[in-house]
Amino acid sequence: MTSASTTSSIVGSTVGSCNISLLASNDLVQWDRYVERHPDGTFFHLSGWGEAIRNAYGYEPLYLAAWREGELVGLVLLIDVRSPLLGRALISTGFTIGGGPIGDDSEVVEALALAAASEGTARNVQYVEFRSDVAPLTGWEVKTDKYVNFKIPIAADKVENLKTIAKRRRAEIRKAVEAEKAGDLRVRVEIDPDAFYALYAKSLKALGTPIFPKRFIHEPIQNFGDATEISFIDYRGETVSALLSFYFKDSVLPYYIGASPMAREARATDYICWSQMRRAADRGIAFLDFGRSKIGSGSYAYKKHWGAKPEPISYHYKLIAARSTPDINPNNPKFKYFSKAWTHLPLPVANALGPILAPNFP
Repeated sequence: MTSASTTSSIVGSTVGSCNISLLASNDLVQWDRYVERHPDGTFFHLSGWGEAIRNAYGYEPLYLAAWREGELVGLVLLIDVRSPLLGRALISTGFTIGGGPIGDDSEVVEALALAAASEGTARNVQYVEFRSDVAPLTGWEVKTDKYVNFKIPIAADKVENLKTIAKRRRAEIRKAVEAEKAGDLRVRVEIDPDAFYALYAKSLKALGTPIFPKRFIHEPIQNFGDATEISFIDYRGETVSALLSFYFKDSVLPYYIGASPMAREARATDYICWSQMRRAADRGIAFLDFGRSKIGSGSYAYKKHWGAKPEPISYHYKLIAARSTPDINPNNPKFKYFSKAWTHLPLPVANALGPILAPNFP
């Protein structure tokens, strides 16, 4: 194992009753089976994210596993992020909204946290970050006031499903339904990552956010296969909205959404989410997991208007070389000027520079 310092890691040793090891990327069948059967296993614990990040960003994924008597009893996926702007960190799971350790019991989770911190020390990182609501960990700092998650139950009956949505959103959905009946609006579902990326890049540029490498769209689609879906809204012959979603266990995750300025007139953002809910209902899916939003952000307000109740998310940090927990979010004053300037770039320039800068913002 290559290290940035002379400090040894405890990975490869016994911690309490657990043997801790690093799995190779060609030995992960047990890993994904464990994630799928564990009650706290999420889509962002799956090994496919590690490979997607490796291939799209060039960062090393560390598949940290805990064993008892030869049985896999816990795991955590760490991404060794080496950001030129922000420094080095181990993040579970970098470039996603989830992760952290899961295990058969609290001893396993503590052992994985200890091993992750030890590995972070050996690699001389700034900090180790778990994006998850694990129980309090010894010696770790916790942030609970930044992000929340939104999850909405999906009723099998369309009428009942519509009743669960806030009144304002219902009105917008009904107007979109009428537009579809009139032939002005059309929903289509097809795996076309390039078309999705083109619209999503325009949307992010308008928000002042650098677009990530196109490969980070292609890789999850390849890795997760039938669990992925891309839908588009066409309005009067123009594609105005696109949504990349993932299915996992009893939920559908509308993960990336892009929209053009005309999407507002077409009520496309509301309708693309509604149509996603109804397709999920046809598959017997119980929840639409809207995912993480920054408290007070536009996406936070939008999701609340769908009738979803915010659920606080706790992030855990083990400071290694850093003196304080990181504050990497659009509301950080350090990034506001950059974000505003980004909106004024020509789109070809933003699309060329975005994939170069995106690895700095895991």
